[in-house]
Amino acid sequence: RKGSWMQVDASTGLIAGVSFMESPNRSPRPKRSEPELIVVHGISLPAGQFGGGYIGKLFTNQLDTRMDPRFAELTGLRVSAHVLIARDGHLTQFVPFGQRAWHAGESVFQGRHECNDFSIGIELEGTDASGFRDIQYERLESVIRLLREVYPRIGSDRVVGHCHIAPGRKSDPGPDFDWGRLQRNLGITRPITQRRVLAT
Repeated sequence: RKGSWMQVDASTGLIAGVSFMESPNRSPRPKRSEPELIVVHGISLPAGQFGGGYIGKLFTNQLDTRMDPRFAELTGLRVSAHVLIARDGHLTQFVPFGQRAWHAGESVFQGRHECNDFSIGIELEGTDASGFRDIQYERLESVIRLLREVYPRIGSDRVVGHCHIAPGRKSDPGPDFDWGRLQRNLGITRPITQRRVLAT
């Protein structure tokens, strides 16, 4: 079956055989909390450019923000995601699934705040305007299938974009992200943007 080549190592919370770059930007999940939500993001560093390894450096606090004036606003920023899917489809994991990655920020899902507590963050290398490649969608679908098997609380209505849990503050993965593809291939319910706008 598609995606069955991947497995999560229960002892580590990592996808077996996938590149791992340990991020210090993580924390324990609240007691008795487990992943119930997948949040899809889009990211590029510098904005609109791909490759270069800068995303990994950002997530591991190794990015020298003095090297490019476009990085200045990232000085002191401490963020991470569980998984990054590069333009070529390469997967890198930064945070074990049993721990909180710092990806959602101020956020709300179905009335619940602090989405980092109960979500898994997946970053796709791209921008709102660039769209994403077929190989990235294929990898994303494989990861979602895997996570839904391991964490059964992630239902068909619990795969959303950053834009849906932080409306007005975040726009990724962008208007051109193909939610219809996930709906067709995975039975994912197309997310509805919340009316409530979070304070910036």
